[in-house]
Amino acid sequence: MSGFSGSAAVVGIGATEFSKESGRSELQLAAESVRAALADAGLEPSDVDGLVTFTMDTNTEVAVARELGIPELSFFSRIHYGGGAACATVQQAAMAVATGMAEVVVCYRAFNERSGNRFGQVQTALAGAPTSTGLDNSWSYPVGVATPGAQVAMFARRYMHAYGATSEDFGRVAVADRKHAATNPNAWFYRRPITLADHQASRWITEPLRLLDCCQESDGGVAIVVTSPERARDLPNPPAVVAAAAQGSGRDQFTMTSYYRDDLTALPEMGVVARQLWQQAGIGPQEVQVGILYDHFTPFVLVQLEELGFCGRGEAKDFIADGAIELGGRLPLNTHGGQLGEAYIHGMNGIAEAVRQIRGTAVNQVDGVDHVLVTAGTGVPTSGLVLSTA
Repeated sequence: MSGFSGSAAVVGIGATEFSKESGRSELQLAAESVRAALADAGLEPSDVDGLVTFTMDTNTEVAVARELGIPELSFFSRIHYGGGAACATVQQAAMAVATGMAEVVVCYRAFNERSGNRFGQVQTALAGAPTSTGLDNSWSYPVGVATPGAQVAMFARRYMHAYGATSEDFGRVAVADRKHAATNPNAWFYRRPITLADHQASRWITEPLRLLDCCQESDGGVAIVVTSPERARDLPNPPAVVAAAAQGSGRDQFTMTSYYRDDLTALPEMGVVARQLWQQAGIGPQEVQVGILYDHFTPFVLVQLEELGFCGRGEAKDFIADGAIELGGRLPLNTHGGQLGEAYIHGMNGIAEAVRQIRGTAVNQVDGVDHVLVTAGTGVPTSGLVLSTA
């Protein structure tokens, strides 16, 4: 176990409603979610001295501070690579707290991703941008590999060829997520479970990905409050201790198109994260009771299970069989419904669910939870967390 482990804790979570049309600005969504998280933590804006968000967030730290009346900031930070930043925001907050750079740090992400800028559409400007990212995109955009769905489909097809995975195997992830969302009143797909037949009947987006293999587009905001374990003792909710936090980038890393690697069926950046998480937390996969795995596309959930050590290479299709990832299974996944079922808030709503599981307040609560694993976006440089009971 590393010296970092246990030096910070999540003490507050907050969110707006999740919708397809919020009717308000992204700054208002950010302010609402941060205010809700502080109320949950029993803290005031005047207690906050640090803010962390994504480089993709449109709300600057100083703007959020002004909206909420946060007087001064001694720490502010932003993480790159889209959804890969989710767990890293908590990592940054925890490091700031552990080193004394700040006492109370709030991580936030807010967007109108359905009613505003929709990430799933072709962004032609990205291929022509005078940046290294523009150069990378110029290799794939001209041949039509220009959306996240298309980029992941290339990977998924190779994985299927190598290991015999099928569309039905991918569908089992979607069915589990939607089953959990169906009992979560905050989920967009509340009371709307699906069957494997429903998945197989859904239209193709980019073969081999069907509509129900792809996450939602959502409007909303989520915020997470991080402070020291000592301060957490005086706050109203049981803390979710940051037992481990890590970032990772793999060899020949691109953003969603790492097609030049020797092995095109792995996510080595998640392997980099996994090794750090287990070393820091002093546990292994067998000691995790709940997994919150980033589920923007179902195939990447299977590969994450392999990279994280829950099963061997190519064995995830067998690992998830027979309800293993549903409530009552050997490893319940995405008990809030995930980004397929609850909402797509770039993975931040998954961190909030992990906190609820540690507190024992989740709608789909798993018994005897001591450790929850959370991952961030895959196909990009990414991050992860292990949250534990005090």
